[in-house]
Formats: sequence, structure tokens, C-alpha cells
Amino acid sequence: MDGLVKLMATRDEVTGPINIGNPNEFTMTELAELVSEIVGSSAGVEYRPLPADDPTQRQPDISLARSTLGWQPTIELREGLGATVEYFRTLIKAAG
Repeated sequence: MDGLVKLMATRDEVTGPINIGNPNEFTMTELAELVSEIVGSSAGVEYRPLPADDPTQRQPDISLARSTLGWQPTIELREGLGATVEYFRTLIKAAG
């Protein structure tokens, strides 16, 4: 969230897009398996043909975020996903 706040606080002449993604590359299979592990799901991964415009490399270039915003991610994927899952579990419990 810090990256979004810094982006919103920039001068008017700073325009985007500025990528504030995770620069560590991982496959969609690795992501699906990690999410399944964190949520405790036994559901399998379903493979489908890639869309024509699907990127073959998912490693965002965050150099503009580093130079313009002085920002880079500080939370690892596993930790961020775990916190996100806990947040939504809390919301579901409160609603139910």
C-alpha cells in the first residue's frame, strides 16, 4: 500500500504507468500452488491455453518506482498472500 500512497502523492507532472508489482519472477503454476497451500485447498490446478496477449515473462520492471517514488516492495509473496487470506477469513467470519 505504501507504493500506492507514494504514487498518489507525486507531483502533477509525474504520470504513469509506474509498475509497483513484485519484481521476483514466478510462474502462474507456482502462484496457484502457493495459494492452494496457504488456504489449505486440495483443489487442483486447471490448465487452459494461454490468451494471445498473455505475457511469457512476469517480472515487472519497477525501476521507475524505485527512481521516482523511492519505493520497492518489502513484503515477500508468501507473507503478503498469507496476510491477504487472513484478512478475508476475518471478513467472512464477521459476516457469517
